[in-house]
Amino acid sequence: MSLRRRTFLLGSLAGTGAGLLTFRSASGADASYPFTLGVASGEPTADGFVLWTRLATNPLALDGLGGMPDTPVDVEWQVAADEYFGTVVASGRVSAVRASAHSVHVEVAGLPAGRPYWYRFRANGQLSPVGRTRTAPAVGTSPALTMLFASCAHYASGYYTAYRRMAEENPDLILHLGDYIYESGATGVRDHLPTKEITSLADYRVRHAQYRNDLDLQAAHQVAPWVVIWDDHEVENNYAGLVRENDTPTGDFRARRAAAYQAYYEHMPLRSPQAPSGENLQLYRRLRWGSLATFHMLDTRQYRSDQACGDGSKNCPEADDPARSLTGTAQQDWLLAGLGQRLATWDLIGQQVFFAQRLTSAGNRSMDAWDGYTANRKRLQDGWQASGNTSTVVLTGDVHKHWAANIMNNYTSQDKVIGTELVTTSITSGGDGNAADDGTSSVNPHVKFNKNLRGYVRTVTRPTQMTVDFRVVDKVTVRDYPVKTAKSYVIQAGAPGLQNP
Repeated sequence: MSLRRRTFLLGSLAGTGAGLLTFRSASGADASYPFTLGVASGEPTADGFVLWTRLATNPLALDGLGGMPDTPVDVEWQVAADEYFGTVVASGRVSAVRASAHSVHVEVAGLPAGRPYWYRFRANGQLSPVGRTRTAPAVGTSPALTMLFASCAHYASGYYTAYRRMAEENPDLILHLGDYIYESGATGVRDHLPTKEITSLADYRVRHAQYRNDLDLQAAHQVAPWVVIWDDHEVENNYAGLVRENDTPTGDFRARRAAAYQAYYEHMPLRSPQAPSGENLQLYRRLRWGSLATFHMLDTRQYRSDQACGDGSKNCPEADDPARSLTGTAQQDWLLAGLGQRLATWDLIGQQVFFAQRLTSAGNRSMDAWDGYTANRKRLQDGWQASGNTSTVVLTGDVHKHWAANIMNNYTSQDKVIGTELVTTSITSGGDGNAADDGTSSVNPHVKFNKNLRGYVRTVTRPTQMTVDFRVVDKVTVRDYPVKTAKSYVIQAGAPGLQNP
C-alpha cells in the first residue's frame, strides 16, 4: 500500500473539515503495512463509541488470515478532540489475535456527549489512517441529525461511487441496512474473490476483506460512525433461520452460517454483546440519539419462519397465517416494548425487507418481504398505535430501488396513515439501473415514489420534522459519477406520511 494511497484516504477527511495528515511507516515497506482495510467506528452512545480495524498485510490471502503471523499483535489506539491529535482524550492498547483474524473492537466510554472526535491506531510501528466519529447527544437534547442510509453493495456489479459521495456529505451518522457483502462467485465490472460461492470462514473473511479494501468504502467509514444490520447475502440468498434457499453448494448450513456470522462480527464496528455464540449472533438492538430519535435495529433473517409457498411472488393464503413470524416472538416483544417506552420524538426502525404492502398488477405479494408475514406486521402496527407512536419511520433496504410509502392501518380500505416507509436503493446491486423506471401502480396508492438508480437516502431530522432526499448516481459501471437528488419529501412529527416540501 503506497504512501500516496494512505495520504489520499486522509485527504478525503480534509475536504470535510479534518486536517490532512501525512505520515510514513517506520519501516518504509508497503508490504508490511497492516492497515490495508482502513478504520471504522460505530454504535455511538452519549459517552462513547466503538473503534474498529483489522490488521492485514496481505488482505486477499485465500486462507483468510490476511498475511498476519500466528501470534498476537499489540495495537495502540488514540482518540483526540481535534484532528491534529493535540488533545488526546482517551488511549489504550489491545491485542489483535489470529482467532479473530487480527480484528480490533475498542469500546470507548467516558467522553462528553454530542461532539466529534478523531481516532487512529498504531501497530508494528506504523500508523493507521485517521477516522472521524462522534458521541450521540445527551438525553434531554435534540440537535438536528444528518443521517445517510444505504444497502446492497454487490462488488461485481459496479464501483462504490455512492459510498464516496456519502463520505462527501459530512453526515453525523450512517446506517447500513444489509447486504454489505454478497456470497456469490459473480464476475462483472469487478470480479469476486474467491471466484466461487463462499461457504467457509476463510472464504467469508476474504470476501469481507475484498470489499473493505475498496477506497470509496473506506472513505465512508472514516467520516462518521456506522450502525449496521445484516440481510441475507451476508450468509446466503433468501435464507430463513437455518433453512437454506437451496442445496447448492452442498454442505453443513449450520456451520456455514456460524462462519458467516463470525466473519461479519470481525469486520463490523460492533460491541461485545453482538459477538457470535456458536451459529447465533444477537444483532437486534436499540440506540438512542438524545431525545430526538430512537433507533430500533431489527434482524429479519435469523429468526424468521421459512418463506411461504416456496418463496417468490405469488398469491399465497399461507402468508397470512398468524403463527408465521419474520421477527420471532422474542424480537417482536422486544420491539413492541421499546416502542412503548417512547424515549424520543422519533422512532426509527432500521430493517431489511419491504414493510408496506406492495402488490403486483396481478395481485401477487413477495413472500420474502413483510407481505409474506402479514400477521406479524399487523401485531407491530397495532402495537405502535396502541402506544401512541405517531412519528414512526421504517427504514428499509433490499429491493435495489428507491421507494417511499405511507404505512396504512388497513391497506384494503386505505383508511389511515400510521407511519412512513423510506426504502433506499442499492449502492451497486442491479448495475446502472434505468432512470425511466420510476413508475408507481394504482394497486398500491399508498406507495408514492420509486426510482431505479443507484444511491442512498439522506435524512435531516429535527424535533418538528424530517426532510428526506433520495440521492442517485446515473452510473456505477463507470467510476466517479456525481450525485443528485431524484425526489424530496417532508415528514412532520406527529403527522405520519409523506408530504412534498
